[in-house]
Amino acid sequence: MSTHTSAAIGCTVGLSRHDRWKEALDECIAAAQESLCGPADLALIFFSPHHAEAAESIAAEASRQLAPAILAGCMGESIAATAQEIETEPAMAVWLARWPNVKLTPMHLRFDRTAEGGALEGWPESLAGEWSADDFLIVLAEPFTFPADYLLERLNEDRPLIPVIGGMASGAVSPGENRLIFGNRSLTEGAVVIHCSGAIRLKTVVSQGCRPIGRPFVVTKAERNVIHELGGRPALLQLREIFETLPTSEQRLVQTALHIGRVVSEYKDRFEHGDFLVRNVMGIDSQSGAIAIGDYLRPGQTVQFHIRDEEASDAELKQLLAGAKKDSGRHPVGALLFTCNGRGTRMFSVPHHDAEAVANAFGQIPLAGFFAQGELGPIGRQNFVHGFTASIGLFYSG
Repeated sequence: MSTHTSAAIGCTVGLSRHDRWKEALDECIAAAQESLCGPADLALIFFSPHHAEAAESIAAEASRQLAPAILAGCMGESIAATAQEIETEPAMAVWLARWPNVKLTPMHLRFDRTAEGGALEGWPESLAGEWSADDFLIVLAEPFTFPADYLLERLNEDRPLIPVIGGMASGAVSPGENRLIFGNRSLTEGAVVIHCSGAIRLKTVVSQGCRPIGRPFVVTKAERNVIHELGGRPALLQLREIFETLPTSEQRLVQTALHIGRVVSEYKDRFEHGDFLVRNVMGIDSQSGAIAIGDYLRPGQTVQFHIRDEEASDAELKQLLAGAKKDSGRHPVGALLFTCNGRGTRMFSVPHHDAEAVANAFGQIPLAGFFAQGELGPIGRQNFVHGFTASIGLFYSG
C-alpha cells in the first residue's frame, strides 16, 4: 500500500527498443525519471516477448531502482508509448506516476475452481469496506489462467459503477509463457490488480471499432446466445432486409465482419457510440433464421447489427477521444493504452494508429501500454472484456 501528501501530480514514460533487457530497463527508467518531480508512487512496465526470459531479473532490478514505488507490469505482443506502437520488435516501456494524496493497494489475484464454480483468492481485507465513487482498478491478467470476465462480473455486482481499465497479457502461445510483474517478482498466472483511491480521476475511452447498420431491434425470442427473433420476425430475415439497403462495400463487410451490439443501458431515447457492447456473430442458421453471437441475450433487450473495418475503427476512436476531451474540460496528466493485438497494422494501413490518435487529441501526454489478448474497460458504466478494442485510461488530477 502506498500514499503520500507532497509534490504535484504527474506521469512520465520511457521507451527503449534495445534488445538486451538491462540496457532497455536502464534507458526507460532514466528517461522516465528525468522529468518526474520526485520519486514515483506507481511504476508500470510493459515489455515484448523478446524480454520474457529476463522477466524475473527485470522485476528485481526495477524494484531496486524504483523502490518504494508500487511496481506492476506484464508482457505484450507489441508495446505502446507516447504516439508510438512498436510491433514485432524488441521494446520496453516504463510508465511512472507521481500521485500525491492517492492510496494505492496492489494485489495478486488467483482463480481457484470449486464445486460451486470458482473463487477469487488474494483480495485484501483492507478493501472490504466502502469505496469512493471515484475509485478505480487497473488490471493486468494472464489469459490462460485467469477468467477476467468472472472478476468483472463480480465487480459489476458487488462494486457497481467502479471502472476497470486494463488488458490481458499477450505474446505467448501456451500456458506458462506469459509474464506478469508484481513487485520484485515475475508471475506466470493470475492477475495483478491495483486499487486506486484519492486525488486522481480516471476517464475511460473504449473504442470497439464498429459502426451500426440498419436500426435497433428488440429481441423477442432468444435462448442463451442464440437470437431467434428480432421485432417479432426471424433474426436472419431482419438482417437480409438491412443487407439489401446497403452499398456494395458494406454488404461485403456484413459477409466477413458482422457483429451485434447489445445496448447496456436501456434508459435512453436513442442509442449511439458507447451505448453498445459489441460481440461477434458466431454463426447463422439459414433454415431457422437464428443468429448465434458471443454473448447471452434475453427477450426485451435492444440490439443493433454492426460492421467493423479500418474506416469505422478510425472514425469511432477519434469521435470518442474528441468527446472525452470536450467532456473533461481539462488536460490529462497521463494515459494508459490497452489495444487489441488484432489492431495495429493488422487493422490499419498506417502504423502507430491508436497511440497517435491519443496524441493528436491530447498532445504528447505520457502514455504507455501494450497490445492485449483481451481489453478491459467499461461500456454503459459496466465493465467487460473486449476484443478488437482500444481501451484507454485518461488520468486527471483530483
